[in-house]
Amino acid sequence: AIFFNFIKENKDASQNLPAVKAIIVLGSGVENGEPSAILAKRLDTAAPVALSQPQAKVILTGGLDFSEKEPEALVMSRYLKQHFHITKDRMILEDKSTSTELNLKNSKPLLEQAHISVNQPIAIVTSDFHTPRAAAIAKKQGYTQVYMVAAETPLITRYNAWLREYFAYASGWLLNEY
Repeated sequence: AIFFNFIKENKDASQNLPAVKAIIVLGSGVENGEPSAILAKRLDTAAPVALSQPQAKVILTGGLDFSEKEPEALVMSRYLKQHFHITKDRMILEDKSTSTELNLKNSKPLLEQAHISVNQPIAIVTSDFHTPRAAAIAKKQGYTQVYMVAAETPLITRYNAWLREYFAYASGWLLNEY
């Protein structure tokens, strides 16, 4: 019960977001070539941040899962271009990862190629239930100025997502991800 209350009470930091060098959007599944409901919410949350901070690169993370035909990052870039007219030159695709830990690990060299250090201000966009674990993983990997931006979890998937996150949090602790 304490864990679920912790998730429920998590606050969105996007209102007070300072200027950032990059916005990392964590993947969350693709269905029939389109973002899943959870992923669409993350992208819908990331877009206003990206539009209000045109200097920031947008790192889209997510590779091929067993049932997917295209990497999540590619589907995400198409969605942001079609729905929000975010240009391809601002987007960097990290299309190899299949976990939060790998999303952030594989984003580091892409940030370096864009002359962005993990010590500079970086926003990470993910679901509200996922922000505590993603922040802990980012900290463990050396990201020092992280600003979490929480996307609301669609009601239809909320409790299932929270339950999965409970076990993912425990697994991450056992695997020393944070």
